[in-house]
Amino acid sequence: MEKKKTICVYTSSSNYLPEKFYKFAQELGKNIGINNYNMVYGGTTVGMMGVIADNALQNGAEVTGVIPERIASFGLENHKLAKVIITKDMRERKATMEKYADVFVAAPGGFGTFEEIFEIIVAKQLGYHDKPIIFLNFDGYYNNLFSMFKTVYEYKFAKEETKSLYYIAESIDAMFEYIKNYTPKEFVFKY
Repeated sequence: MEKKKTICVYTSSSNYLPEKFYKFAQELGKNIGINNYNMVYGGTTVGMMGVIADNALQNGAEVTGVIPERIASFGLENHKLAKVIITKDMRERKATMEKYADVFVAAPGGFGTFEEIFEIIVAKQLGYHDKPIIFLNFDGYYNNLFSMFKTVYEYKFAKEETKSLYYIAESIDAMFEYIKNYTPKEFVFKY
C-alpha cells in the first residue's frame, strides 16, 4: 500500500478572527482527512491551526504536531495528537515540519505564516526541494500580497519564472486537484 502523503499547513494561531475563517479551517481539515492525506503543523490547539488539526483527525488523518519548547510551556500543545515533537526553537520546528512534509500549504495566517511559506519558496528556488507549494487564497485573503508580488516582478527583484515555484488555489478543491496532478519540474536558478 502506498504511503499517505503529508500536507504541511501553515496558518493562523489567532482565536480572534472572523467566524468565516474557522468554518473554512473546519472544511480544510475535513478534506485533508477524507482525501486520504496526513498532516503536519505547528502542534497547538489555538486558532485555525487547532481547528484544522481537529477536523483532519476526526476524518482519518494522522496529524503530527511540531511545537517549540517555549510555546509548549504556555500549555498550547495539542494532546489529541498521536505524535507531538517538541523542538528547541522555531528554526528547528520549521526544519522538522519540512522534513515530514510532501506538500506545503499556506492557509490564511499572519507574520509566522508569511515567514514559513517564504522560506519554503526560497528553498525550492535554490533547489533544496521540489515539493508543491500552495497559497490557499480563501476569500481573497492573499490578494494584496499577490499585488506586492507583481511589484517585485515588475521591478525585477525576482524573475517572472519564480511564479512557477508556487500555486495559487482559490478553493480547497483546486488545491487538491493541483496536488494530485503535481509533477516536479527543475527550477533553474539564474542570476
